[in-house]
Amino acid sequence: MSATFRIARLGAQGDGIADTQTGPVYVPFALPGETVIASRVKERADLVAVVEPSPQRAIPPCRHFGECGGCALQHLDPAAYLAWKRDKVVQALRGIDAPVGDIVACAARSRRRVTLSARRTEAGMLLGYSKALSHQIVDIAECVIAEPLIERSLPMLRRLAALVCATPQPFHLTVTATASGLDVAAVGGGRLADSARRDAADFAIRERIARLSADGEIIVEPAKPAVAVGTATVVPPPGAFLQAVAAAEEAMAGLVLGHVGKARRVADLFAGSGAFALRLAAQAEVHAVESDPAALAALDRASRNTLGLRRVTVEKRDLFRRPLTAHDLDTFGAVVFDPPRAGAEDQSKQIARSTVPLVAAVSCNPTTLARDLGILVAGGYRVMSITPLDQFLWSPHVEAVALLEKPKRRR
Repeated sequence: MSATFRIARLGAQGDGIADTQTGPVYVPFALPGETVIASRVKERADLVAVVEPSPQRAIPPCRHFGECGGCALQHLDPAAYLAWKRDKVVQALRGIDAPVGDIVACAARSRRRVTLSARRTEAGMLLGYSKALSHQIVDIAECVIAEPLIERSLPMLRRLAALVCATPQPFHLTVTATASGLDVAAVGGGRLADSARRDAADFAIRERIARLSADGEIIVEPAKPAVAVGTATVVPPPGAFLQAVAAAEEAMAGLVLGHVGKARRVADLFAGSGAFALRLAAQAEVHAVESDPAALAALDRASRNTLGLRRVTVEKRDLFRRPLTAHDLDTFGAVVFDPPRAGAEDQSKQIARSTVPLVAAVSCNPTTLARDLGILVAGGYRVMSITPLDQFLWSPHVEAVALLEKPKRRR
């Protein structure tokens, strides 16, 4: 049943929230201050009409916005959007005594890595993103967050999805724009027959795809998918983690290097394929620790093949199960850590007990960052600055870089 709601604020996922006698009601695509008509089912409601629009309401740049679940906030004025994202970090870190700086913005058409959903239907191959709170795939003809190479390749990627599909179930294509062309990793598409593999390989060669893989196995690699990291070139493993926006990675690395740049020896924890380690190695010896052996091997190859870098050592280690101890860390002049969304609670406890003077904490989750920073502050560290970064444009996700120092103990 439709009803009229007055939107009070934005929720953590970007939904408009109306306060009612029975509790909050979440209305996607509604903005604070608006009066809307929406169809309510329990605590959620679908927007039917905007009766009184907010002056902060903007025209979404994508034709699929409102149906596709890839973006949540294209309808919000850019300045208000960035203020909302920065405030997410401020609120999460309100128990930490540290200044939160201006947010680093993200440009449209800058995502070099996207994960698309695909499914074969009687009407043809669907390729796009799932509808919000649904498994329904919205077939897309454009994507204003993706780099132009990815966006203009959507018709080709749809044909490729059909070639690597051996299942009636949805599956994924992770597509990365590299200097050598697109790196495409299919996951969950089913076991391919030999003839299907040959057809997919021939197609990838004709379309000048750098690499095509299925469930981690390379089908064809006409060119090594090259990603620049400082002065180094990395060939990441198929489907491996990569910062989604190159400019955001550069901004994060700039903050990190500016803070720990004078240290002679740096530990890079949760190092991945070397987004920080390979840049740090231009001025310091680096010990890179990572649990993914393929990512670590890519980092190691890149460091060995790049002239002018200082010594980089690598260690395969699950830092959740076996964090570096305070004793291990005391040999370093600085520590950088960039964990998954779960954060680095146990590792932070060891850093807190150490004498490492400089720490840079990079996070994609302000909540777990607040927990980890609280541990470090309790261990004697002082947070010098926190910088939010918008790497996932028009989504609820926000990154942050926190820079910390531990004052030397007086004897």
